[in-house]
Amino acid sequence: MILTRSDLLVLLPLIIVAVSAVSVMLVAGFYRRSQPVMVLTLLGLIISLAALPLAASFGPRQVTSLLIMDNYALFYIGLIFAATFVVTVLCYRYFGGRESRHEALYILLLLAALGGAVLVASSHFASLLLGLELLSVSLFALIAYPRSAERPLEAGIKYLILAGFSSAFLLFGMALIYAQLGTMQFAQIGAMPAVFAQGLDAYGLAGLALILVGAGFKLALVPFHMWTPDVYEGAPAPISAFIATVSKGAMLAMLLRYFVVADAHQSQSVVMALSLVAIVTILAGNLLALRQDNIKRILAYSSIAQLGYLLVGFLAFGAMAVEAVAYYLAAYFIMMLGAFGVVTVLSRGTPEQDSDMLTDYAGLFWRRPWLAGVLTAMLLSLAGIPLTMGFIGKFYVLAAAIGESLWLLVIVLAVGSAIGLYYYLRIIAVMCAQGPEAATGQMAAPKVKASLAESFTLTVLALLLIWLGVYPDPLIRMLETTAIHLT
Repeated sequence: MILTRSDLLVLLPLIIVAVSAVSVMLVAGFYRRSQPVMVLTLLGLIISLAALPLAASFGPRQVTSLLIMDNYALFYIGLIFAATFVVTVLCYRYFGGRESRHEALYILLLLAALGGAVLVASSHFASLLLGLELLSVSLFALIAYPRSAERPLEAGIKYLILAGFSSAFLLFGMALIYAQLGTMQFAQIGAMPAVFAQGLDAYGLAGLALILVGAGFKLALVPFHMWTPDVYEGAPAPISAFIATVSKGAMLAMLLRYFVVADAHQSQSVVMALSLVAIVTILAGNLLALRQDNIKRILAYSSIAQLGYLLVGFLAFGAMAVEAVAYYLAAYFIMMLGAFGVVTVLSRGTPEQDSDMLTDYAGLFWRRPWLAGVLTAMLLSLAGIPLTMGFIGKFYVLAAAIGESLWLLVIVLAVGSAIGLYYYLRIIAVMCAQGPEAATGQMAAPKVKASLAESFTLTVLALLLIWLGVYPDPLIRMLETTAIHLT
């Protein structure tokens, strides 16, 4: 099939990122300096973000049978590219700045972002697998990127095993679905009359179950979370932020599209299984975080619980569910990028490990009030405190769940949020500590300052968190259009 001019224009954001990755590779081959490579990476991401309105004017458009470029896909593509931009800024000085030789890092970030973009625009199992593998293979290298002797390598191996399980289950599940239905295209599956409502045969039901298990590994849902906290702890701090946001956000957006377009939610057994997974994920994520003294592990278990909250909105289905999941994911991206951004700034200067123990943050409010304030805002938003995006996101999810009478999930979400408040406030209390504890933190913390780019980035994230928490109307109106195009 020959692509038309309109097809190329609607694919322009993806094409720009692909061209940027090749350009960065060529520049790095001739000029071994991180600064020009980083600038070129940021420039490519800015241009791709600027191309989104142009692409939207030509959509929604089905590009071959593999990709659909509609407002839903473009919203998540913008979210992924914006998150990649933030992570790129955080990586520069973290990995040594001007004098470093880490050009490959930026190539991997662009390729991972491209994989995530392909994933959220997928309308076919083939493009789903291509996007997932491009994202996963890039993440193997990013997690194991050399910074200390052992921890990143161990984390990379563990992620490799998890991603291998995820891909295997997904591929086998796709094969079984194809064996029953004879198609891999989401829309054609949805067009079949009540295929999920009337019940799948053994092949189809097993295939759908395997797809959900594969997605569960990628989203770190319980009981598929296993080594997720180890990966977060061992990976470089900005890469942990990338895993928590881009990897999980892209997978959840794709899964929501599949369920809505293919009408997979008509299968009651699948809905019951996902409800059980959501309940266990919320409770286990919050309870396991209570016993942690490493802030990266706390954020890892918090991320698991947050995905449980998102799954509650996911299970509501319908237009409001799409809006709720999209808003909460946008809030989740900002919260995780901001929290890991502070960890990144404080970790620079420690060659063997990040500043990720709670003792490193003792008395931070008295030593670095601005960084402590940003981290406090992110933690309060994760807890769902009013005047933040986290509160609006949880309210949105609760409204969608109540609208569908998912009362057990509503109760579990409220209980999980109450448990989570404890360990978020625990970190804030440590940062406000005085006396011997604060002196210990002062000795442990590296003597570094945030760069102008890092300061500006964290400030923008904090302002967005509060502004869209106080006045969410602009984002909600955008999401209403997104939901209409999908549903």
